[in-house]
Amino acid sequence: MLKLYYHPSPNPAKVALYLEETNTPYEIIVTDTRKGDQHKPEFRAINPNGKTPALVDGDIKVFDSNAIMLYLGEKIGKFMPANTPQAHAELYSWLMFVATGIGPYCGQAVHFKHFAPEPKEYAVNRYDFEAWRHWLLIEERLSKQPYMLSEYSIVDMSVWGWARVIPFVLGEGAWEKLPSVKRLLDEINAKPSAQAVEAIKTKFTFKTEVDEESRKNLFPSNERLKK
Repeated sequence: MLKLYYHPSPNPAKVALYLEETNTPYEIIVTDTRKGDQHKPEFRAINPNGKTPALVDGDIKVFDSNAIMLYLGEKIGKFMPANTPQAHAELYSWLMFVATGIGPYCGQAVHFKHFAPEPKEYAVNRYDFEAWRHWLLIEERLSKQPYMLSEYSIVDMSVWGWARVIPFVLGEGAWEKLPSVKRLLDEINAKPSAQAVEAIKTKFTFKTEVDEESRKNLFPSNERLKK
């Protein structure tokens, strides 16, 4: 059985959604990043980068959520586009757009808005601007067609993972500017598969408070400031 090393955040959620959508049996391995599980040697042996999610498939280890999505899509053969150069060019382009744009800029926007000890106007402005710029490109795409590709795919699942936290990233009024993204989010949220993913955080115990221990585990770079 597949083992999914999981914390209830956007990137692990999209992998769990794929597994639920394809009715693929898998085991959740709780990896609580606020408790520092991602820094333990046994997890680093699977993902040397110390980030969730990670996947173990027998003797195969896969890390980085986008690599996992491609691995599962190619192995299971569902929610992937036609096997043509044009279709795969679109797949890779938009999946990497989410990987290198949506995820990092949303993550940094959240950090500087909500967690940085002394938020700086320059940093907040830069990452909020870039997060918005990337989401507006997704909005433009979805305003012209139902899904990111010609059919529902792993790209939509990847968008869903991050769209769930848009109000926390961009503010409560963000949906007014992103109605097409909200449409896709609502459509996927209505699926039993998505509801099963959301239920994971209630089936297992994850630390919810962001205390000094959590900050140390989540933001190890802060330790350099103490020297």
